[in-house]
Amino acid sequence: MKKLVAAVLTGVLVAGTLSTGVYAKDDDKTITVAASATPHAEILEEAKPILEKEGYDLEVTVFDDYVRPNEVVESGEFDANYFQHIPYLEQFNEEKGTHLVNAGGIHYEPFGIYPGTKDSLDDLEDGDSIAVPNDTTNEARALLLLQDNGIITLKEGAGLNATVKDIAENPHNVEIVELEAAQVARVTGETAYVVLNGNYALEAGFSVGKDALAYEKSDSEAAKTYVNVIAVKEGNEDSEKIQALVDVLKSDEIKDFINEKYDGAVIPFDDSADAADTENADSKDETKDDAAEENAETTEAAEDAE
Repeated sequence: MKKLVAAVLTGVLVAGTLSTGVYAKDDDKTITVAASATPHAEILEEAKPILEKEGYDLEVTVFDDYVRPNEVVESGEFDANYFQHIPYLEQFNEEKGTHLVNAGGIHYEPFGIYPGTKDSLDDLEDGDSIAVPNDTTNEARALLLLQDNGIITLKEGAGLNATVKDIAENPHNVEIVELEAAQVARVTGETAYVVLNGNYALEAGFSVGKDALAYEKSDSEAAKTYVNVIAVKEGNEDSEKIQALVDVLKSDEIKDFINEKYDGAVIPFDDSADAADTENADSKDETKDDAAEENAETTEAAEDAE
């Protein structure tokens, strides 16, 4: 794992005191965000002038790993980060004892299988190697995608906690090469295929629509499960500046930017679908309850008549 160049952190403005570990203040107009380079930092840069009009100064620092961005938010050194999806956030909290929460879902990146030394899944042969990310949630996601395409079969119930130990069937005896997520794209000349996170696919110059041999569909449940979020330390999610940041990132201007720039590799997350699903479910439950109550009253009346 590469380390962030120390100089990048030099000059980052931090509000508050180290003794309390609390940096965010409602009247503070500087928003410090730790982010992955692509697409997260690019999206944040697009949001800067919009936030500036609202009186906020957005400062973005790029990290190239999946650990430090959470550590600097937990410590209070940064107000928020933007690089991860919810399963990774929850797993990180569980493993590291951190107290990070989702302040708002922003986008979804389809996970894909990309060419390595072979450019078609039809060319898969016994003993071929496939590189996947080695962190818990992303490895499971990669393995599930391989399963969806008939390459392996996982044990029943493995789900989002699947690892290579959960492979039940491997008819082609493929070798799963586990690497740190940032390194996977670098072994395209050494493995038959690579399974990439959306941001690392973009950094490697891959297009989901043009280059992916298979990928998660935009209308799949993965869009909700793996939405990339603005993460903050618990207690800061309702602060004015965090809400301003989230509102801008979910604005039509930013949605249009994402759609135009990434051509399907990054998809704005629409949580109205979740609300609609919940509302429909509630409506169905109410209908069932009303029907049950009506049936009970009818039964009671019939018994009284007897």
